[in-house]
Amino acid sequence: MTGPQAPSVREITLDAGGVQLSALLAEPLHAAPRAVVVAVHGAGMRAGYFDSCARPGLSLLRLGAELGYTVLSVDRPGYGVSVSRLPTGQSLADQSSTLHAALTCFARGHPLGAGYFMVGHSYGGKLALTAAAAERGDSLLGVDISGLGHRYAVDLAQLPGAQGRGAWRRHWGALRLYPPSAFRLGRSLVAPVPEREARDGPLWPDMYPLIAARVRVPVRFTFAEQEQWWLHDDEVVGDLVRRLTSSPRVDVARQPYAGHNISLGWAARTYHLRALAFLEECLLARDAAVPASHGEGRARLR
Repeated sequence: MTGPQAPSVREITLDAGGVQLSALLAEPLHAAPRAVVVAVHGAGMRAGYFDSCARPGLSLLRLGAELGYTVLSVDRPGYGVSVSRLPTGQSLADQSSTLHAALTCFARGHPLGAGYFMVGHSYGGKLALTAAAAERGDSLLGVDISGLGHRYAVDLAQLPGAQGRGAWRRHWGALRLYPPSAFRLGRSLVAPVPEREARDGPLWPDMYPLIAARVRVPVRFTFAEQEQWWLHDDEVVGDLVRRLTSSPRVDVARQPYAGHNISLGWAARTYHLRALAFLEECLLARDAAVPASHGEGRARLR
């Protein structure tokens, strides 16, 4: 959708228990939202990661709003306006608490429809799972994650940190996977990795089993064809899925023609449509009261 009737993206600020978080917001034009998609960016990026303007149709915010959802892309603690208050960032657990506080603030002024659905990329996927593990109500519909596994494919010393963003090629893969303007526009999205966040990075393989066991909503993982930060062979992915013992459903997808930064590439629209289709299925399961068998940890590879 283009022209004057196309959904717009605007900047907002959320009060997260005294911490101000900047965010991007897109809302449906003519109806209340069916649900709210909460998009959470990765390390060294900003909320605009989910609003690619390199080509029409690549933005998750605009696509989601066109399909009847509110989409809220949040600058995680230590990024955007929160840098002045949190110059070294926050631990993963503290980021989860801050995000929940921000969503409580958001709910006071915006309709939620059926509830929240989280889309997390890379480190943002860690936060989405951690926040899901801490969810005690029924407002979270599911979690869709790209660019995240649980066993690194690199030495820990190569991970992005406060002193650098890691190997450039691992973030992007082959250049042909991205519109030419993606790299120029992407410069405005790049931000330093906060110190506390960088310290947490190597701990994820040990943190994941405890977090995964507490996630009680459907989860979908997508691995890009040229994902280079995480191991994602069948054996490793099988173990990744088995750890989600309380989730009623776990799907695993492979995204062809994509590198780690899927939402900035040519494959962005394809991935976003599939993520929103997973949300549709989460809504269908809730509306139809489909019985969920907990503890099976089954994966469906698509």
